[in-house]
Amino acid sequence: MTFHALAGRTEDLALSGKGGEALEMLEKAASQNDPEALFVLAQWCLSGRFVARDLSLSRDFFRRAAEAGNLEAGPVYRAFVANGTGGPPDWQGALRLLKSASPREPQARRQLDLVRKMGLTASGDPLAIPQPEDLSESPQVKLFPSLFTSAECDFIVQNAEPLFSPSVVVDPDTGRDIPNPIRTSEGAAFPLALENPALHALNRRLALASGTLSEQGEPLQVLKYRPGQEYKAHLDALPGVDNQRLFTILVYLNEDYEGGETCFLMSDLRVRGRKGDALLFANSDFYGRTDQRSRHAGLPVIKGVKLLASRWIRARPLDLSGRSPRN
Repeated sequence: MTFHALAGRTEDLALSGKGGEALEMLEKAASQNDPEALFVLAQWCLSGRFVARDLSLSRDFFRRAAEAGNLEAGPVYRAFVANGTGGPPDWQGALRLLKSASPREPQARRQLDLVRKMGLTASGDPLAIPQPEDLSESPQVKLFPSLFTSAECDFIVQNAEPLFSPSVVVDPDTGRDIPNPIRTSEGAAFPLALENPALHALNRRLALASGTLSEQGEPLQVLKYRPGQEYKAHLDALPGVDNQRLFTILVYLNEDYEGGETCFLMSDLRVRGRKGDALLFANSDFYGRTDQRSRHAGLPVIKGVKLLASRWIRARPLDLSGRSPRN
């Protein structure tokens, strides 16, 4: 049975209420080291769909699937080893895996080349970052010049391109996805399974700039704004949550566009960073109280395409048990 046939057959069984039969089929094939069965089990354990969510077991299934020859499993396993999903982070182990994969995987080779040019500790943390420029005290706004290199910005965009889709929200009346009336851009996100070692190292740099742990950050997003597109006035802080968004950090991934400034409405501070610059601002205080002066907008792009990386940073590490990150 081919991978698609196996995945489709077991999913159909599970959806028809025969989850036990589907799981038995997968486990039997996995016991014979079938790479596709191992990969499906890894996905199920990661998502919590059809079985209880178990990140440790998911990580192990991805490892076994990769070792058995599944080409999709290797990048996910390397991401988990680097960022510590389902087990302790092992930066040196992730680098060894990248080095081993690089002769046959161009993407692994590019990641390894990029990481080798970063100034990192043995555990993958940045040795230093640029000194920031204070732009505002209330809200607290800082600009880090050239936090990312041009090559790092290009790498992020290259990884995002296959993932871009229009920004949507759920219609409360129909339950269907509809165009986001506030953010009219396209977006791409990098959850932990897609946070490859190079992206993880960049997220650690964002953590150092914000004085937080990388585990406090929501998945890195990349936003693409075409002429006329914008992010209308909004607050990034969330109402009624225990683990508030303390900071937002934006990295300007290009500069060959017009318009598109980041504007703080109450002070009329407008920022248009150069490629690689990072803008950090506080959304709330350490008690979780929203700073209304952090209301901001991404002004409409006039010409060209604006590319921006964005990460929301919480007060505490995110709960990966399977509950929504808004909790």
